[in-house]
Amino acid sequence: MSTSLEITMKLGTTGAEVSRLGLGCMGMSFAYGQGDDTESVATVHRALDLGITFLDTADMYAAGVNEQLVGRAIADRRDEVFLATKFGIMGDPRDRAVRIVNGSPEYVRASIDASLQRLGVDHVELYYQHRADPGVPIEETVGAMASLVDAGKVRYLGLSEASADTIRRAHAVHPITAVQSEWSLFSRDIEDSVLPTCRELRIGIVPYSPLGRGMLTGVPQDLADDDFRRSLPRFHDENLKANLALVEEIRAVAARYDATPGQVALAWVLAQGNDVAPIPGTKRRRYLEENARALDLELAADDLAALSKLAPSGERYPDMTWVDRNTATLD
Repeated sequence: MSTSLEITMKLGTTGAEVSRLGLGCMGMSFAYGQGDDTESVATVHRALDLGITFLDTADMYAAGVNEQLVGRAIADRRDEVFLATKFGIMGDPRDRAVRIVNGSPEYVRASIDASLQRLGVDHVELYYQHRADPGVPIEETVGAMASLVDAGKVRYLGLSEASADTIRRAHAVHPITAVQSEWSLFSRDIEDSVLPTCRELRIGIVPYSPLGRGMLTGVPQDLADDDFRRSLPRFHDENLKANLALVEEIRAVAARYDATPGQVALAWVLAQGNDVAPIPGTKRRRYLEENARALDLELAADDLAALSKLAPSGERYPDMTWVDRNTATLD
């Protein structure tokens, strides 16, 4: 591996410094079929060895189990980690398929204490509101989050999948260090208003699912029965066929660089700016190492432009009304 793996970047303007590439840990415990805790812990350790120290989890991933796993993995290497977690999405005990959001100050305070206990730490570097709660003014939620900074439980604040207006209102209460949103060759929504707002306010951007939930690697069609991608329109029938055909176009680009389609997809995201720190998720060391090599891949301007013209079939979620509304989806 080249020394580029050791490069860090400033996330926003509040002093946060993270590895240029992060690691999304959700799939180790949740949403993507059967996990393997031993391999997942080894994957976290390998990430740290490679200088990928920006780890991302959330309290709703497997009802806190993912935080516990991450906590075990970093227990003897805590000082190496820039740790991010999220709060705000709650399961409905009456219906496992239903999730709601909660941004009340009381819930903010209770959530951080529970997360810290599961993670086995006394603070997290970055604390995100997972989704905006339409029933609670963002000013109240962020005010409560700011109190956690004062208490030393949180270093920096973030928002996930927030609208441009929400970001502005939140940032007026307390500096927002990062906004996490889906961004990839197949998910370009944030470029309309969220990305310009973040750049105007000098807020860091943390793209999740930069590999299109595996689609951009050429994911096979035989997903596990409990893999939540089965519910996503892009993984259905004709959409899937059309999208995998686009992946072949990415593969053709990759061949010229002796790279994989996934590495090209990550390199495209990384090329979008020095304020961008993607967090591709994986639960296996071999995929982590493949992703890491994208840091060494510099795409030509013509290839970046051609890739930017790709247009996938199907929406990224079954119901696109989730933005700043009381319905929550996964990230």
